[in-house]
Amino acid sequence: MILQIEGVSKNFGGLQALRHVTLDLPEGEILGLIGPNGAGKTTLFNVINGIYAPEEGRVRFMDKEVTALPPYRLAKMGMARTHQIVQPLNELTLGQNVMVGACFGRENNNMSRANDIAREVLEFVGLTGRADTLAGSLNVAEKKRLELARALAARPYLLLLDEVLAGLNPSEIAGMVETVAEIREQGVTIIMIEHVMHAVMNVSDRIVVLDYGEQISEGTPEEVSHDPKVIEAYLGDPELAAKFSRPPA
Repeated sequence: MILQIEGVSKNFGGLQALRHVTLDLPEGEILGLIGPNGAGKTTLFNVINGIYAPEEGRVRFMDKEVTALPPYRLAKMGMARTHQIVQPLNELTLGQNVMVGACFGRENNNMSRANDIAREVLEFVGLTGRADTLAGSLNVAEKKRLELARALAARPYLLLLDEVLAGLNPSEIAGMVETVAEIREQGVTIIMIEHVMHAVMNVSDRIVVLDYGEQISEGTPEEVSHDPKVIEAYLGDPELAAKFSRPPA
């Protein structure tokens, strides 16, 4: 297992954001992490990524105990992530943004090698020829791809994607889903938080569902889509509930 989460709980004052979450992630899998707003999905990412220390439980990555290790240490070990709200270094070029990931990731590259990797990864995510463009000039879809490029430049074994499809139009979503599948084909294991149900259901091998910090369902997309507990959790959103009441397209 590339990642093991064992009984993780996280509190914020009197609010319990995560309650005894446990999951194993085999190498090479795409795991979808879904749930209503406020379910604890990003909090779980922050525990995995070392931003938060859990009150209970532990995290193991690459067969090593990594609970509460700082993100920069985990980046050196081969874990990278994107964020729900993209925050590129707007005054730097796309190439310089991606070089940050290459320099501070697993391979600890020098500037020359980082520059080569940046151009290679920008081409992979569909930003060919844009290395000298200022990041602040990009639209939302392009910023999402830049954020992904910076994470990939760190050469991760495990990639955490936090709503990488949010704010994209249907054609952009389709393109990003293809990119995610291609990343897995390169040997990268992926966990993705997502609210675009048809996309996450089609690209994921397995789905884990959180609700109020608790793990309420786990299985294949088809199994999860028929789980009464999952349908009930989404009843507050008729559109999402309808999607769960039928098999994914």
